[in-house]
Amino acid sequence: MSLFAKLSAFLVRGRTRLFFSGAVLAACLLSGVAVAASPAPVAEGDGYRYYAIGDLAAARPGPVEPGLMLVGGGEWPYDAFRWMIERAGHGHIVVLRASGAAEAQDEFYNAIGGIASAQTFVFSDRKAASDPAVLAAIAAADGIFIAGGDQSNYVRYWKDTPLGAALDRHVREGKPLGGTSAGLAILGAWTYGAMDGGSMTSEVALRDPLDPGMTLVGDFLHLPYLEQVITDSHFARRGRLGRLVAFVARLRSDGVAGAVGLGIDEGAALCIDGDGVGRLYPGDQDGFAWLVRPTQPPARVVRGQPLEFSDVQVTGIGADSRLRLPGLEVQAPAFEKVARASGGELVLRDAAPSAPATSR
Repeated sequence: MSLFAKLSAFLVRGRTRLFFSGAVLAACLLSGVAVAASPAPVAEGDGYRYYAIGDLAAARPGPVEPGLMLVGGGEWPYDAFRWMIERAGHGHIVVLRASGAAEAQDEFYNAIGGIASAQTFVFSDRKAASDPAVLAAIAAADGIFIAGGDQSNYVRYWKDTPLGAALDRHVREGKPLGGTSAGLAILGAWTYGAMDGGSMTSEVALRDPLDPGMTLVGDFLHLPYLEQVITDSHFARRGRLGRLVAFVARLRSDGVAGAVGLGIDEGAALCIDGDGVGRLYPGDQDGFAWLVRPTQPPARVVRGQPLEFSDVQVTGIGADSRLRLPGLEVQAPAFEKVARASGGELVLRDAAPSAPATSR
């Protein structure tokens, strides 16, 4: 059964209330042909609003391929989105979010192009994560994109729900998944959940890595190649290296021996293929991805006391670099630094150059 047929079945049974912006839009939707974007939602369900643009009944032009697109927030690097669209077979994109409206789907369809359709589900309640119409759209999607906003809503609405399981399944089936800002925050094995309603700063995290606002969440999504990773966004612009170092220290002190951090600069995206090889699309602002890898356990992670953590490798991933997530190897790094957290501050210095190989 096509996605349109599945959604139509739920609409006809009265599971969803329709709000059309005119007879032409209604006729287009009900016939399964092209749907024009509207400021008003195409439909409203129990705990979500639904928008659509394009031809929901069109066949996908090409094959799907696995891929993860990690976007640092801000302006979209369109080359990275074209990479994701190619991996989605130029087919049907589903956008998930908990605020806003149809902005992302319209940018996919109108500004970037090359897709058959885009749909958006804007969540306002956890019960929507079990709605059969929502799950049918997720199952049929060729690519899924998680928009920005407040990641605490994603944790509250999606963790331990059928939708969370459906996102894992989408990736296991070899289809691409992307996220920006808050959408990026939930892609790693651990998430900074911002569950207290605030946004942790590097200053607070370094002064007290066990501050109550350090709300780290595990066992949410389970994506390949990110099993050791906690992600962060808007990285250099918002000075988040200190807090990512503190996140990793917190995880390591909790017994997660292999935890590493991966920060993405605003306007940039790291795209990871099916072999776990990441390529950076730096965007117009020439951003980087930042890989944070400790070489030893943190010396002190104590409530109310500054973090003590030495010899943390910080590797820059640029447009000419390649990150091989199996093994955490970086080819042609943009820079190599060493970080030390002490006394509530983070000191960053250049790494010593590697010794040249000698013949024997």
